[in-house]
Amino acid sequence: MKALLALEDGRAFACRSFTGPGEASGEMVFNTGMTGYQEILTDPSYRGQMVTMTYPLVGNYGVNAEDIESDRVQVGAFVIREYQDQYSNFRADQSLADYLRAHGVMGVDELDTRALTRHIRQAGAMRAFVSTHDTDPQSLSARARQIPPMEGQDLVCHVTAKKPYFWKNNRPVACDVSGPDQRFWGPKTDGFRVVALDYGVKYNILRCLENAGCQVLVLPADTPADAVKKLDPDGVFLSNGPGDPAPLSYAVETARQLIGYKPMFGICLGIQLLGQALGAKTFKLKFGHHGVNQPVQHLATGKVEITSQNHGFAVDPDTLDAKAVDITHMNLNDQTLEGFSHRQYPLFTVQYHPEAAPGPHDAGYLFNDFVRMIRDNQ
Repeated sequence: MKALLALEDGRAFACRSFTGPGEASGEMVFNTGMTGYQEILTDPSYRGQMVTMTYPLVGNYGVNAEDIESDRVQVGAFVIREYQDQYSNFRADQSLADYLRAHGVMGVDELDTRALTRHIRQAGAMRAFVSTHDTDPQSLSARARQIPPMEGQDLVCHVTAKKPYFWKNNRPVACDVSGPDQRFWGPKTDGFRVVALDYGVKYNILRCLENAGCQVLVLPADTPADAVKKLDPDGVFLSNGPGDPAPLSYAVETARQLIGYKPMFGICLGIQLLGQALGAKTFKLKFGHHGVNQPVQHLATGKVEITSQNHGFAVDPDTLDAKAVDITHMNLNDQTLEGFSHRQYPLFTVQYHPEAAPGPHDAGYLFNDFVRMIRDNQ
């Protein structure tokens, strides 16, 4: 079915919908991964965005029930060069097209993704609209300009957990933490008790925390610091999530009140929230970091880690208090901040996703470092 994708600056691309009629909108970004499209589709950090893949052939290994990062498809639309409906993988249980249809998400192919990517790379990520109904370039561009910009939006409220849950044996388990005692935690022999503040957490982060020996209790993003302290955890984790950290004043205030309380570890949006809690500022990247081949240097060792990343905002390192924090990681492509630790309090962060492990194990040490920090502060 013929379709048209138009950007807010007037650039338009002819394409085809392989999921049937529909319309979709969002900020247009590109991802440089050769595989992992199911993880990309279900990553809550992509909320409010449409994703195009730079790798040309997508769909050839289908989808399965295990390789998901949340309970639903999060992207607004999926834009690729060539869709392969005949999938081949012993773990697959349905095609990519059927998967997208089941979640009501539009899939688009036969689009010049190289030209689209180059345009975004030069002009920056921008709002876009795709439709099978309206194929007038000027009309679609005008509709794209009507989409709320990413800056200033609270997208976390759309992806965070509605109620607390435990992550046990590789799955979410409902729980009630409103009682007067701590019986919802397992015994100390089951591992350190970690509260994960959910701003759009990926399931694989929770898997890594559990595999590192933690009992993981996931809490909604608007959980206040006093409620966290009543749970008496051994450590606090701040998750990844979508969009602009600037409007998340409630999350920043919670982070500020928890600094120094127990060991803390922040990933992606978590580093941005902790940065703001420490007085730093964040800014929007021109086209973001989305892919599995981002080189990051660990400044203490000099080693370069090949990392997976998905963020459109970053902490301004010049606004961090150099007397209070140490910059630990830097991106070698554009010299943006990729990690910092606190000199006084047990706290460290990274901007990239160590749980995705494209290295494949370059950054896996961070979860063990978190557990070690908790142990050292018992």
